[in-house]
Amino acid sequence: MAKIIYKIIEHDGGWAYRVGDTISETFPTHELARQAAERAASEQVVGGAETGIVYEDKEGRWHEEVSRGDDRPETEVEG
Repeated sequence: MAKIIYKIIEHDGGWAYRVGDTISETFPTHELARQAAERAASEQVVGGAETGIVYEDKEGRWHEEVSRGDDRPETEVEG
């Protein structure tokens, strides 16, 4: 099972959370950034229906995949 870590970081004069190379919007306080990260992390683990997804990779190529509704990652918030 995959594990996704949400890290609280200082960003753009405030606080944000980072997942991999992606950074959230900026929040004025560490606590607000942490609450947003915890909310996002809790939504990440919710199962659902099987669905098709389309995304673009770093090289600009588009991919189509099927996401199983029961294949959810483990999540953690750090910071």
